[in-house]
Amino acid sequence: MSSPLRLRLDGDALAHNWCWLNDMSGAAACGAAIKANGYGLGAAGVMTRLAAAGCRDFFVATWAEAAALMPMADGLALSVLHGVRDEDMAIANAISARPVLNTRTQMARWRDAGGGPCDVMVDTGMNRLGISAADIVDGLLDGLSVETLMSHLACADEASSLNALQRDRFAALAGRTSARRTSLANSAGICLGADYAFDLVRPGLALYGGIPRGEATGHIRQVVRPEAQILQRRTITPGETIGYNATFTADRPTDVAILNLGYADGYLRGFSGRGHALAGDVPLPLLGRVSMDLIAIRVDAAPDLREGDWVEIGYALPEAAAASGLSQYELLTGLGQRFDRIWA
Repeated sequence: MSSPLRLRLDGDALAHNWCWLNDMSGAAACGAAIKANGYGLGAAGVMTRLAAAGCRDFFVATWAEAAALMPMADGLALSVLHGVRDEDMAIANAISARPVLNTRTQMARWRDAGGGPCDVMVDTGMNRLGISAADIVDGLLDGLSVETLMSHLACADEASSLNALQRDRFAALAGRTSARRTSLANSAGICLGADYAFDLVRPGLALYGGIPRGEATGHIRQVVRPEAQILQRRTITPGETIGYNATFTADRPTDVAILNLGYADGYLRGFSGRGHALAGDVPLPLLGRVSMDLIAIRVDAAPDLREGDWVEIGYALPEAAAASGLSQYELLTGLGQRFDRIWA
């Protein structure tokens, strides 16, 4: 059964974005964060297309996300960023994914279960997940088969002194472990330059069309284009209002289209009075409030649009973030399951 909502997903743009990030990373390998169901696009489809482009290292958040991607194709590696709980051990021992160990307890749990290849997160200043540099110096990793030692930048999308501090703290760990590789940079970190690349980078946002820093402007292509079907076309007269709380009042005869889209689909109230749709290149402003399942757009400039026609929703990530007040990450990961996801 088809949906009145769809996401047009550009596989060529996705591959292009990975290739640009790979080129920016120099000699470092370029992986891909595909957590949160591939940032809302569908993790399996993302992984297939990025693997075809040359990506070999993938990252998810949980073991449920990892299990959904099994079996892995030969030559690909999958890491689970949130480590391994007691509840995860059965699946962790059954599938070909590595835990990213974040705590002393996780390391003891993994070691006591017989070990096996793993990754390790070290905290260099974000104070989120990860062991300390002192733990490493004290030999906490002894006896573990560590593939990748990683950390995570807290402020890579800003001009912050913490970026260089974290980089230098991470670089100081060189030779202190038996890890085969080191990894620090996310999408924004890649844009900071070669000093942040180390052996492996882990982009996320920029793969999917987000602009993490100004350096990516003009290089990253839009991947996601939501489209919605027109449920009704109507004309309202001067003085009439639209939607909840009557926040829009017509000052002239106004042609309106009602779309099957709302905050239950991830198109949140922040777009009220600020978002727009597109008929080709013609912008169609959103009128009134976003409701749970419906929005209204002005269609005076698109006289040929009729009930059953489709319009694109303006969703270029930097512009949509500015219009809605949401982050580019929220715009991607919040897209709901009522969208048909269609790769082109």
